[in-house]
Amino acid sequence: MAKLFGTNGIRGVFGEDLTLDFISKITLSLASFFKKGPILVGYDGRESSVAISKIVTAALSSAGLDSAICGLVPTPCLQFATRQLGYNGGIMITASHNPPQYNGLKVIANDGIEISRESELLVEQFYFAKKWRTAKKFGSITKESDAINTYLSGIKKRVNVGKIRSQKLKIVLDLGNGAQAVTAPTLCKELGCETVLINEKIDGNFSGRGSEPTPQNLDKLSDMIIKSKADLGIAFDGDGDRSIFCDEFGKILTGDRSALLLSKYIIKKQPQSKIVTSVNSTSVIEKIAAESQSHVLRTRVGSVEVSRKMVEENAIIGFEENGGFMYGKHNQVRDGSMTMAILLDLLASSKNSLSQEMDALPPSFTTKGKIECSRDDFKKIVKILKTEPYKKDLTDGIKLSLDDSSWIMVRLSGTEPIARIYAESSSQSKLDEIFAKYMQKVKTTLDR
Repeated sequence: MAKLFGTNGIRGVFGEDLTLDFISKITLSLASFFKKGPILVGYDGRESSVAISKIVTAALSSAGLDSAICGLVPTPCLQFATRQLGYNGGIMITASHNPPQYNGLKVIANDGIEISRESELLVEQFYFAKKWRTAKKFGSITKESDAINTYLSGIKKRVNVGKIRSQKLKIVLDLGNGAQAVTAPTLCKELGCETVLINEKIDGNFSGRGSEPTPQNLDKLSDMIIKSKADLGIAFDGDGDRSIFCDEFGKILTGDRSALLLSKYIIKKQPQSKIVTSVNSTSVIEKIAAESQSHVLRTRVGSVEVSRKMVEENAIIGFEENGGFMYGKHNQVRDGSMTMAILLDLLASSKNSLSQEMDALPPSFTTKGKIECSRDDFKKIVKILKTEPYKKDLTDGIKLSLDDSSWIMVRLSGTEPIARIYAESSSQSKLDEIFAKYMQKVKTTLDR
């Protein structure tokens, strides 16, 4: 297993485990992995991001690799620009939804997708062996000014811009003080939408509502939708690769439900497609896929697993339950603005409102929680749950299929010292019962 890379890149508390010395050495390891430049470097709005970018570009230069800085951009913008503008790789400085004191690195291959798990292990070999690339000549450090335009143009090519513009949709954008503030409002304007902005000021402390959009911190978005009589609302996470939708009545939609809606829309036009999702996502996707003779493939949790499986299988759709949706025709990565554009395209093509479209989906109810947990404690949880008389899936942690529509899953987080608990059922009351039962079982196991 990787020791430095987690579920999604390298993350740590800046100045503690993510020190200047570590950043320099891991970048030298990345230079040894990439072998040549140019490397595109971008960052989110965290207070430490600019300082880290200087260390990263200096380390690349000392190893002889050219680099270019595209500045403050969403992660999917850097990913798309890496591929489209011909870079040999990319480094995004971000800790995604982690608290403000964290930062980290997401490493992008020349195809615009995060490097594979095998490549992560290779980078770590360079790091621990301290065998870094040396060069007689420093690499150049330049600026890349076309990343955002390239990104937005790429998105618009994948939707019916004229039809969206004709609908004059009104949208509330909760930008979460994050990186989509530099792209999402511009995209909406170019698509002819009227926008109301919340938390639009980039703030490394994410003072508006925190860096992760959750049902608990999106009250302001819900209220603003109703107050402004908007057609929908969208909230982004800190680095802009995930998006959470809210309907015209202010109801927050889960990432799973949104993914079902978008998947149904896409595969209806492109049947017999492949859909990749992780084991903790809704089981209803199999029902949706069957309607168009499409096929669902499951992976471990993590956008890297989903993205790389999409590439391997030439899949058109990938998603996670957390609001991370991937449209393969654009790029096989989570992309908040691309996801938003697909939803606008769907609404522009429909006579229904967002709530009506959601009501037409098969019923499903999901929830999730977390609890502090060490690796040793997690082994105890798995041991106890293995004694349960249900079908078990050990792809990632442990998942119990309780019946045709109900399951519970527990896995160890790859980014924080916690265990995450997920559940789904066909009714809210049944879901509440299942979740309470197994959350108590997990707590009891940890207290022993």
